[in-house]
Amino acid sequence: MRIAIAQIKAIKGNIEKNIENHLTWIKEAVRNKAEMIVFPELSVTGYEPEIAASLATNQNDIRLNELQDLSDRNGITIGVGLPTKDENDTFVSMIIFQPNKERTTYSKQYLYPPEETIFKAGKNPLVLNFESEVVSPAICYETTNKAHCEFAKQNKATIYVASVLSSINGIDAELKLLSDIAKNNNLITFMANYVGKSGGYECAGKSSVWNEKGELIWQLGDKEEGLIVYDTKSKEIITATNT
Repeated sequence: MRIAIAQIKAIKGNIEKNIENHLTWIKEAVRNKAEMIVFPELSVTGYEPEIAASLATNQNDIRLNELQDLSDRNGITIGVGLPTKDENDTFVSMIIFQPNKERTTYSKQYLYPPEETIFKAGKNPLVLNFESEVVSPAICYETTNKAHCEFAKQNKATIYVASVLSSINGIDAELKLLSDIAKNNNLITFMANYVGKSGGYECAGKSSVWNEKGELIWQLGDKEEGLIVYDTKSKEIITATNT
């Protein structure tokens, strides 16, 4: 299975412009025959907790239709970050587009403590079953919670994909954590991070892929937008960058 992760810069709160950038990288993933692509945490708005409630929407927002169209026409599963809401609460969510299927909203179950006054924890654990792999999506701080990995293992996950915002101050710990997750759980592990600024953070980039032994397979730089496509069967790596 070919899985892609996108490393992007976000424009604060500008859903339309951010979607345009998503479309560019999805099309690049399609050109490289990826079957799945995942973006960083809250990628469609940027990681902006203080304005998340005003930006929050849901999986049926018509602004997302072009993403669904790309999924349907190209047979690619797409995971993008978006604040979502119900009547009373706002969630840190990943909207998952699958070809010719209803969209799925996965909401962050384990919140970073400063997020707890703004967001509600999700209650919908899931894995995605593909023909040859089982993918467990994770949203940033969830990677620190052992229960999240335990659920992945119990549900026979073979791939762990972390959608994150990691700052220059936190990236070394993040990289070690994800390498350990790969090694200790026998999971091919991906991390999609931002570059540039978001949420007041200087984002560190270094989006990465590790094998089941926790060995780093590939890593992007700390400044440029880019894409990593990894074929879990052939072990082929394809990269693209936009400096």
